[in-house]
Amino acid sequence: MKPKKQHPLDIALCNEVQIHYKRPLYDKEQRIASSMATENLLRDFVDTNRLDYKEFFWVILLSNANQVLGVSEISIGNTNGTYVNYKEIAQLALLTNATGVIIAHNHPSGVLKASHSDHSTTKNLKKSLDTLHIKLLDHIILTTESYVSFADEGWL
Repeated sequence: MKPKKQHPLDIALCNEVQIHYKRPLYDKEQRIASSMATENLLRDFVDTNRLDYKEFFWVILLSNANQVLGVSEISIGNTNGTYVNYKEIAQLALLTNATGVIIAHNHPSGVLKASHSDHSTTKNLKKSLDTLHIKLLDHIILTTESYVSFADEGWL
């Protein structure tokens, strides 16, 4: 028996993609109004005993009213740096319907000086998120003792 000839449109299958998101319900809404509030949130979220060990990178996802929708650890590096996945940050922002994000990382050395790489990452991520109408509100560098805010320093 001769096989049936397929019509070209018969093989064009399309899978459907769905995104499900439900705004988290908190007993107490956390709102970010300053870099100090961001620092406090991060110190509650991260294991501060690891800050001097390796470099970590986090993203805080925010609503239009600067309510915290979520915090995610993006990467864990070594003592000299970590990889920042822009795509993952954008995906998380889209999945949570965030209109703003704050990024943060630590310096295991304890030095609060922003590196050329820190400035470059901030600039490139801001540009990427702008195309999605998501604001990069701040970039925090955290150490065991203190922090520095790109927004406070006028670097954004």
